[in-house]
Amino acid sequence: MEHSPFTVGNEGRQVFWNAEFFEPFLFLFTAVALAIFAYGVYRRWQLWVAIGKPEQRMDHLRERVQSLFVNGLLQWKTFQEPYPGIMHGLIFFGFFVLIFGAAFDATEFHIAEPLGWAFLRGTVYIVFSFLMDLFGVAVLLGVLLAIYRRYIQKPDRLGYQGKPDNTPDDAIALLLILGIIVTGFIIEALRIRVTCPPWEVWSFGGWYLAKAFACVDIGTTKVLHKLTWWTHTFLGLGFIAYIPYSRLIHIITTPANHFMASLQPVGAIEPIRDFETAESFGVGKLEEFTSKQIFDADACTRCGRCQDGCPAYLSGKPLSPKKLTQDLKNYWLEQAPAAVAAKKAAESGSAAAEGAVAPPEEKTLVGGTIDLHELWACTNCLYCQENCSASIEHVPKIIQMRQYKVLTEADFAPELQLTFRNIENNSNPWGIGSHLRADWAKELGIPTLAEDPNVEYLFYVGCSGSFDDRGKKVSTAFAKILKAAGVSFGILGTEEGCCGDSAMRGGNEYLYQTLAQANIEVMKGYNVKKIIATCPHGYNALKKDYPHFGGEFEVLHHTEIIADLIAKGKITLKKPVEGLFTYHDSCFLGRYNDIYDQPRNILKAVPGLKLTEMERNFEKSFCCGAGGARMWMEEDIGDRINNMRTDQAIATGADRIAVGCPFCLTMLADGIKDRKKEEAMAALDIAEIVWKSMDLEEEKPPVEVCTV
Repeated sequence: MEHSPFTVGNEGRQVFWNAEFFEPFLFLFTAVALAIFAYGVYRRWQLWVAIGKPEQRMDHLRERVQSLFVNGLLQWKTFQEPYPGIMHGLIFFGFFVLIFGAAFDATEFHIAEPLGWAFLRGTVYIVFSFLMDLFGVAVLLGVLLAIYRRYIQKPDRLGYQGKPDNTPDDAIALLLILGIIVTGFIIEALRIRVTCPPWEVWSFGGWYLAKAFACVDIGTTKVLHKLTWWTHTFLGLGFIAYIPYSRLIHIITTPANHFMASLQPVGAIEPIRDFETAESFGVGKLEEFTSKQIFDADACTRCGRCQDGCPAYLSGKPLSPKKLTQDLKNYWLEQAPAAVAAKKAAESGSAAAEGAVAPPEEKTLVGGTIDLHELWACTNCLYCQENCSASIEHVPKIIQMRQYKVLTEADFAPELQLTFRNIENNSNPWGIGSHLRADWAKELGIPTLAEDPNVEYLFYVGCSGSFDDRGKKVSTAFAKILKAAGVSFGILGTEEGCCGDSAMRGGNEYLYQTLAQANIEVMKGYNVKKIIATCPHGYNALKKDYPHFGGEFEVLHHTEIIADLIAKGKITLKKPVEGLFTYHDSCFLGRYNDIYDQPRNILKAVPGLKLTEMERNFEKSFCCGAGGARMWMEEDIGDRINNMRTDQAIATGADRIAVGCPFCLTMLADGIKDRKKEEAMAALDIAEIVWKSMDLEEEKPPVEVCTV
């Protein structure tokens, strides 16, 4: 047995033990691996910049660096789900520490030690060695968890429609990491077997593994060490070289995507700004996406989190946000080489630059790569974006492709054509005469802004609250609450128009902009500052999309106002509202605007009311199926989304579903009817529940019936 030259108090190890003459070759092979890596990144970079319109994603550097740190380094989004979060965290942080440790080791050996400043000695070395083994075990455990999850558990999110979508690349990446860690521990074990310094007990992985080689003679152990050393080296260098040619590219692209994440309000949609000059609208070709939107596809890790809660996918529709992203990636990889070659030819002035690539066969993007059933199945619920661990922006792409079909090709569902026509003619999806918009308020004594422009709040009623019979009851209840609380408010009456959300998300951006600009003009004419909306779709449009056209208002949802009135004691809830309630989080209220607590605080303040939660709630809530203009379209593929959500409510045992959105109210009420639960369950807006508990409704005297 060889004895270490180090004494107690000066613990350490020889970096190139048993490999003294390998250092020049290591440098050579490292240079080759790095050259292959650099060339691969360069080739990928050429593809990234080959296609797509420019987009400013380098502004507000402080916020972008913060996003990179929180989501790229600390893995905040990844940790939102325990199993995959811990699994990935073990691999990521373990590898990060091991790479840092290798750099630390190399610095000490090549710089500090020759200068007489060696620092990996004594306690520092013991702590360093312990941490390297600890994080090595972490990576090993993470890889084993990943293998178990992908190849044994096989969750649906790692496949599509019940079939796994594993590729050889997945296995290669995992096996490379596994091989690096295992051979690293074996190298350590073989070294300890020969040198056997007592302090190496802190290198617990190698220490205990060394016992497996106790019966192997020293000469053989040294030979095995050399062989394993080179195996470990080539696996490590192969890993580096393989990164830009494999799924491991996400090591670069995913953090970059976090850095370039949108800093706009959640769910905000960039409007079309060139109606007068554009030859086509929306996105019908790959190059009409921005370069960042295309880069999104390369940042996708195929983790399936988006798919895991997509209402379209879970209800049997052909749409999967993961598949859509991967289809766009494959299409981009088919088209980009020809674009790169054409760019080189243009730069060189040659019609046929060396290495030019012929363009692939003509294949349409919308209706070809992306099936139209996929395109129109999306409810814009934003589950995919808000739960994506790579900051991919799915919904804007879908809306832009819808814009192309609607505005450029005039190709969309007949029922949506009727909806657009009704909105265009009467400023509401039902096509009811716009002169009837204020009829619901005739007996309530609510002033219009034309009558009193000095009110504090504009109550933007919206189409449902003005025309739908069920929605009018919600408007009435909320208006009575405001009056009882002494809130100064008014309505626009017949001057109010449709907010345009369904038109915009249905692809008819021109109609939406017409509506938005008309509403803004009216509101500015009355110097409106504060707006209350009962519909989250109108609330979101006025709050986040109208500012694009100069509509800068303070916009509040009625649950925010009611919660504030209760907290300040301006309204009193005194009458018990008995029953077990469950609250449905509207997508446009929750994920879009982070309003989760106010509705629940209101319900908890109602005497007699008991609240229970559905399994899918808060940011994981399940869509009612009405968003993204789906409210006005037939649902003829798979299960009905509203019925699935109703089933989730029924499973809680609740007899009432509380909502804060007229679309959700309609969809869940229909679900209750479809499930034949009308006698046992009902859907109610929070305003209706609060007004009932305030117990201010005058009892009407009974009508005397003449019996003569």
